[in-house]
Amino acid sequence: QVQLVESGGGLVQAGGSLRLSCEASGRTGSMYVMGWLRQAPGKEREAVGCISLSGGTTYFVDSVKGRFTISRDSAKNTIYLQMNSLKPEDTAVYYCAADRRFLGLGTNYEYWGQGTQVTVSS
Repeated sequence: QVQLVESGGGLVQAGGSLRLSCEASGRTGSMYVMGWLRQAPGKEREAVGCISLSGGTTYFVDSVKGRFTISRDSAKNTIYLQMNSLKPEDTAVYYCAADRRFLGLGTNYEYWGQGTQVTVSS
């Protein structure tokens, strides 16, 4: 089993920045990829981006490219989502997820965190 705990959500004005953290514990050695996903009210959950835990390659959905980055601290079993130039449409509950398979920008992750709210005011 793998446990994921997100932190860092909150309220920010449009154009501002936030950094989310996700700490993994448990059998993390078997994980291949960790990702960030989000779900806005009334919308389906969508992938934001992911990072390969072996090579560190990152992938992002077009709507956040150039604004969001994902990084990792392997010693802390933690990944980060740095969100810059935030827009009201980025408002959502953000989830950290992990899987033993590479999912690209899919959403069918095996392990999930509890989610953290990000609200961007206009």
